[in-house]
Amino acid sequence: MDQELSPCIVEHFSDIITITICDVICNADTWEDIEEFGKAKEGRFRKYLQLANGISSPDTIRRVFIRLKPEQLQSSFLSWVQALRHTEAGAELIAIDGKTARRSFDSVGDKPAIHMVSAWANKNRLVLAQVKVQQKSNEIEAIPQLLDLMEIEGCIVTIDAMGTQKKIAQRIREGKADYVLALKANQSALLENVKLYLDDALARNFRDVPCDSHATVEKDHGRFEKREYWVSCELSWLLEAKAWKDMQSIGMVRATRQIKGESRTETRCCISSLPADAKGFAEAVRAHWGVENSLHWVLDIAFREDESRIRKDNFPENFAVLRHIALNLIRQEKSSKRSIKGRRLKAGWDNSYLERVLFSAE
Repeated sequence: MDQELSPCIVEHFSDIITITICDVICNADTWEDIEEFGKAKEGRFRKYLQLANGISSPDTIRRVFIRLKPEQLQSSFLSWVQALRHTEAGAELIAIDGKTARRSFDSVGDKPAIHMVSAWANKNRLVLAQVKVQQKSNEIEAIPQLLDLMEIEGCIVTIDAMGTQKKIAQRIREGKADYVLALKANQSALLENVKLYLDDALARNFRDVPCDSHATVEKDHGRFEKREYWVSCELSWLLEAKAWKDMQSIGMVRATRQIKGESRTETRCCISSLPADAKGFAEAVRAHWGVENSLHWVLDIAFREDESRIRKDNFPENFAVLRHIALNLIRQEKSSKRSIKGRRLKAGWDNSYLERVLFSAE
């Protein structure tokens, strides 16, 4: 924490953090909201907090989070999340993806919008860690930092094409984890070779080509979606394979979607350190696609992240971490069947439910 903060603020720093997290859970998005919420719930907060000086003013809260070093908040977040993680049957799927907080830019200070690269644990339904970068193109530098923050042994790490880099694949394997990496234009030669090979094998119904396949069909309210997966461990023809640490298989997924008579087909290719298991490959691909709905969409719709104009100094990054803390807490509370947005509202109305959200992670 910045040494310029008064001893009084430092002494009651934990009170400020706790109240702010509660405020974020309960739909508060501005300094004034945080103060008003704290005052409205002051009697309840006094059951657990000292509050020697009452509820802090918006200026005090703002100064704390502007000057709080993000690494300090990140360190506390990582320790807390590690305690929350529990072992599930099968390997945990960790999807790494980036999201820009679109209105966090500062045109006066010539400061671009922050871009957070986050790791999402699919089975645990938790944000595991996050790293800030100045723009999407810096994800390549951020992903190794993110991997270093987490315990990934025994996990399967999925990354979109931006992170499909040899050094990143090697870092994942050094962490005793497996990878499923998407191929796009940044690995154009590898993508072209993999796609040509699998397209040709598919046209010949994989005659003389070792392959595992899997398919899923979903129908819902006029929407029809079919996903087909093919994975092959035949890599003797692929010269580039040796450059990728422990690469064992290549895969392709073809998704066909029909909505109101209109049809669209999308094909994607991947490389992986896993053996050729189409069902496992399908689970990894779906888990990575799911990060959009499970994390990014929720942050935009339920937390209105893209509307936030918080942009001063460290606060955009710190507040992004606070949203992740709030989301993790809300997801751990299982009694309510409402949406994330609905649970945030309920926590603001119902003190006992807010306490269940806070203590459900213990």
